[in-house]
Amino acid sequence: MAGRDELSSMTREVIGAAIDVHRTLGPGLLESADPVCLVHELRERGMRAAEPVPLPVR
Repeated sequence: MAGRDELSSMTREVIGAAIDVHRTLGPGLLESADPVCLVHELRERGMRAAEPVPLPVR
């Protein structure tokens, strides 16, 4: 399990990636495109990230 410092570092990296995606693409992007763009940005930063998986809602 990751330590507290490693989790804090990952958290900062993910939030930073999300902010960069938002700054680059701006508001109003289709909701379905946001996660795909974030995954791309995380991978560009050398992080492992999985594509979003659709979940059924019942």
